[in-house]
Amino acid sequence: MSVSNKTRLNQDRKIALQNLFRDWSGKDIENFERIEGSGSNRHYFRITGEVDSAIGVIGENPEENTAFLRFTDHFRRHKLHVPEIYASDLTKGIYLLRDLGDVSLFSLLPGLVNNPEKAGQLETIYQKVLDELIRFQVIAGKDIDYSVCFPRERFDKQSIQWDLNYFKYYYLKLDYIPFHEQALENDFQVLIDFLSLADTGFFMYRDFQARNIMMVNNEPWFIDYQGGRRGPLHYDVASLLFQAKADLSSDFRDRMLECYISKLNEYFGVDRNTFIPLYYGFVLVRILQVLGAYGYRGFYERKPHFIESIGHALKNVEWLLDNVEFAFETPQLLQCLNEMVRKNSGKKAKRTTGKLTVEINSFSYLQNGIPEDETGYGGGFVFDCRALPNPGRTEEFRNLNGMDQPVIDFLNRYTEVKYFNDNVFGIISRTVDNYLERNFDHLSVSFGCTGGQHRSVYCAEQLFERMKAKYNIRLKLNHTMMESW
Repeated sequence: MSVSNKTRLNQDRKIALQNLFRDWSGKDIENFERIEGSGSNRHYFRITGEVDSAIGVIGENPEENTAFLRFTDHFRRHKLHVPEIYASDLTKGIYLLRDLGDVSLFSLLPGLVNNPEKAGQLETIYQKVLDELIRFQVIAGKDIDYSVCFPRERFDKQSIQWDLNYFKYYYLKLDYIPFHEQALENDFQVLIDFLSLADTGFFMYRDFQARNIMMVNNEPWFIDYQGGRRGPLHYDVASLLFQAKADLSSDFRDRMLECYISKLNEYFGVDRNTFIPLYYGFVLVRILQVLGAYGYRGFYERKPHFIESIGHALKNVEWLLDNVEFAFETPQLLQCLNEMVRKNSGKKAKRTTGKLTVEINSFSYLQNGIPEDETGYGGGFVFDCRALPNPGRTEEFRNLNGMDQPVIDFLNRYTEVKYFNDNVFGIISRTVDNYLERNFDHLSVSFGCTGGQHRSVYCAEQLFERMKAKYNIRLKLNHTMMESW
């Protein structure tokens, strides 16, 4: 499908989603706001009317949409905390859900983890989450219709192989970690054979992590289970307790694991000596799958958020290497893991500066394109100024640039230019505030226009001055076309 056809289709679906909300609520829409998702092919919107609100979803995959809606109906029959489906039209790939708000368990973790005064609250929340997890796995898993699972009905040997290949091709190869291909494949097979000893007769949520747990009136509610399938118990609890950026302590993870096993024993007998080795095997596979995803989004798609997340996942790898004696022998994989940890430690030492640098660039789309990121983080913001009024079309400005007063005066006359710059400043300010809290050390912001001479230079200068007035940070300003004027 061409880009223009896809854009038209998505616009039609937005209109259909709005009509679905009007039909359901009986009221007109007061606000229709895009909610940033996790990088999936689903698009989320908060839709607000005079009385009601809902989360609108556009799902591009029909099988995934069917799985989510069917699972939701099933879970609600079992009184699990999942959002009510208000309305749906699967012919258009759209549906409306109960709005569970914006507070996820993940958003609460920075204020709870490693805070002695909040230790009891954190433990209570995770105990509730584990209670509900077992109800998903054991109770709802007994009579769920696994035929609607997508892309696979069971987390089996092939599923594990997919995850390991994802890790190999999108992490190891893209981060240039050396390995012997056949030796690594042999190790993968050893690991797969070991994990295949686990009973797969339960519902496996697949992405059971704090971002997919919403907190409503101090109770956990659950979303994004459309990838669920028949599988082992161990995988979901491993996903929760070893979530890369949750930063849970090893003592807390151990206590919660024991809590989980104890709760399982209320339903059937669990052989702890068998469960624990398999659990750590699934912890390893989950971490490798996550690293594959981070590698794809970070190294391949060059998204800085995912590159930054790699370090958190590698902390978990390092902990496993230091604390777990696996019940299988995978020497080539072990060598890769050690090299990954070693290489990441070197990168951290090299990159950490202790102060945020914001690099602001202007460039020409025609002559040199978007500036390459040379820090190793990838990504950054790129703003296209070509929709703004163009001074370059006027003869008197042709030999001037965006730092010359006549060009500045020309652009200052237009309300759309002010609106553009105000919105850019708002976006960048919020990002800088977040980066300062998290001790990040680099952000790039680039402005492009046709010739890289007037609008992009002007906007870069405007942002530079406003950032300088607001923040005590390092600022770098680069105009890539200046030397050729």
